[in-house]
Amino acid sequence: MSEIDKPLVTVVLTAFNQGKYIGETLGSIFAQTYPNLQIVVIDNASTDGTISLIENIVSDFPEFTIIKNPENLGLCRAFNQGLALARGKYIIDLAADDIMLPGRIGHQVQALEKLGEDYGVVFSNAQYIDAQGEVLNFHYPVDTNLKADKPVPSGDVYKSILEKYFICTPTMMMRTRMLIEMGGYDETLDFEDFDLWVRSAVRYKYFYQDQVLTRKRNVPGSLSTQIYKKGNSLLETCYIVCNKAYELNRDQEEFDLLAARIRTFIRKCFYAQEFELALKFRTLLNYIENPGIFTEMIVMLCRLHLPVNGLYLFYLNYLQKKAQSREVLAF
Repeated sequence: MSEIDKPLVTVVLTAFNQGKYIGETLGSIFAQTYPNLQIVVIDNASTDGTISLIENIVSDFPEFTIIKNPENLGLCRAFNQGLALARGKYIIDLAADDIMLPGRIGHQVQALEKLGEDYGVVFSNAQYIDAQGEVLNFHYPVDTNLKADKPVPSGDVYKSILEKYFICTPTMMMRTRMLIEMGGYDETLDFEDFDLWVRSAVRYKYFYQDQVLTRKRNVPGSLSTQIYKKGNSLLETCYIVCNKAYELNRDQEEFDLLAARIRTFIRKCFYAQEFELALKFRTLLNYIENPGIFTEMIVMLCRLHLPVNGLYLFYLNYLQKKAQSREVLAF
């Protein structure tokens, strides 16, 4: 691919109180070997000086567009601000604490350019790092050649998306046209990826690129831990997306996979003491199949409003510390 043939790629970087990491993230954009970039940086009303850091870093780069939101609009609305300005054929949604390795954009453009228009997303492996930048593990375990040691779904991944979380969100590069056709992210939701995957994968294929191209930072307070906190609204988002999947499903296997996923959300609702939401999930499940004895037992416990959340969070904390001690011993 010659220089003049390289399509424009839009990077939308959203930030909220990530001043500790924003410099490294912006540096990873500057370090890209791919030259044809449009960069839109959105500060979502940070209060820790993030916006000043951004302005100081990018002051010498006129190709940057900076949006300063006077209030936090949430991730989905903020990204859609960037999408509205996007001129690139492809687009990346980058968090302000994640890091792209230098060849990432070039490798992903090369992959998408070789694929048909029915492919809307390319995604890859990622290396997880902690708040201090220390390496933790890989999203997909790797062999000695840094290749995934087990097959990763690719192509029509809709069924795989219904079954479980398996894509590392910040590794994705998407066709901008696909997102525009979808109307961007659903701004009524608290997080975007599950909804994006369901709505796009039913129409477009995904391509897995077996390379480690991104470092994803795991910090305290991530969505994966918040979902079990009492009073969170993340499970409500999952309920809304499951209803969308119910309308989009194409065959019985997809309904079976959705039913299994709903059962896991019912259990999570129990642990998070989102008891009324568990009953709503149960009603949706009943449209697909008989909930069964085990699920009905969990629903019955939800009706009792048992105070299980504190005990479950203590259990999760114990498992986390145990896993960390094993990593230290292995090291």
